[in-house]
Amino acid sequence: MESAEVVAILREIRERVKAHHPEIAGAEVPLADLMPAVHARDAALAKVAAIGTVNPRPGGVLNSLVQSWKRLVSRVLDWHVREQVEYNRKMVACIDTLIEAMNEHNRSLVEIARLLGVVQEVADLRRHWAEWRPDWERKLHEYEVQFLRAIADQQSAAQFRVDLMESRFRDALHVQHNEFKTDLERNAIDVQKRLWADLERIRLEYERLIHSELRTMRQRAEITASAGAAGGPPAEASCARSAAADFDYGRFAERFRGPEEYVRQGQQMYRRCFEGRENVLDIGCGRGEFLELMREAGVGARGIDLSQESVAICRHKGLEAERADLYVYLENLPEASLDGIFCSQVIEHLPPERLPEMLKLCASRLRRNGAIAIETPNPECLAIFATHFYLDPTHTRPVPPALLAFYLEEFGIGRIEVHRLSPALESMPPLAELPAGFRAAFFDTLDYGVTGTKL
Repeated sequence: MESAEVVAILREIRERVKAHHPEIAGAEVPLADLMPAVHARDAALAKVAAIGTVNPRPGGVLNSLVQSWKRLVSRVLDWHVREQVEYNRKMVACIDTLIEAMNEHNRSLVEIARLLGVVQEVADLRRHWAEWRPDWERKLHEYEVQFLRAIADQQSAAQFRVDLMESRFRDALHVQHNEFKTDLERNAIDVQKRLWADLERIRLEYERLIHSELRTMRQRAEITASAGAAGGPPAEASCARSAAADFDYGRFAERFRGPEEYVRQGQQMYRRCFEGRENVLDIGCGRGEFLELMREAGVGARGIDLSQESVAICRHKGLEAERADLYVYLENLPEASLDGIFCSQVIEHLPPERLPEMLKLCASRLRRNGAIAIETPNPECLAIFATHFYLDPTHTRPVPPALLAFYLEEFGIGRIEVHRLSPALESMPPLAELPAGFRAAFFDTLDYGVTGTKL
């Protein structure tokens, strides 16, 4: 093998090693130089190859003879130098083996250098770890302390919130419990009060009912005795209430007009019209609700009624009342002798042709600035014809508000006001389903009242 080829092979191997291990490419590793041994081997091979050959000479007979002689001597001495040639060849082979061994040795040195580099890196890493570990452990300890402190702070804050929430919950529960007990006691007291009030009201109503029944029985007995002694009621009275002669009109009024408290409450609005007056007449005083109202207001008032039973009830209450026909009674009164006239639920019982006469008499018996108030069913409300008006068989014809106001104006009554009373919607809830405008026009109030002053 030529030395140039060996050198190229070694160079190629070195480049491959450097390419595969760049981390040691620049390492200063002293390697044995094998080039002199390669050159010596090549020279020895050349000498071995020259054994048995003759040096060339210039041409000629002499030279040919010399060369022939040398070749002959070389063949003759071949047996003598054969061992030397073998020895030389073995030495060259030994040199090749040594060169190969030296190459392996160089490769081993390179590997050792690489391993030394790795060991150095490990040593550097260990040194760095030894230098970094105390600082890392210190920081780890600091972080652990900070973490534990943060956890402790969070736990303290959470425990504080829990304690605060529990305290607030207990306070709220305590307050709620106290409020519940207070409300329970108050409601129990209220229920007890309402129960006792209801029992008292029931007892009073029961006693009032018993008293009313007993009073009615006594009054009927008195009325019967008075009628027998007087020889019967006036002709006008018999005519006016002929339709009611066959049933208890007082019981009828109690059921369909309402209890005395209900009627008295509805007549409170007329109180301001008659306050401060001295001589007020209640035409059709009935059970005396208006007369009681006037007595409470300190107004002198008296009443007339065709029903002896009603008059007896009023007198039993200590009210001034007498049995009389309104036309006869008003005609017998002096003109301008009254401060006020009140007439509730009466004019619808009168014959329509006699209503102007009654209003004219009333106006003539009022003093100047005397007050008059008349209440009657409202025919502008269609609901009364389906319910209230025709329940009373003594009703003749309803009087429209405009007609009543016209009559009063004709007979010298001024400052006339029409008051709508008893909304139909209160007693008839289904009317709420009607349109508001239609309901106001045809189903407004069941009754109306007209007030005025004598001019």
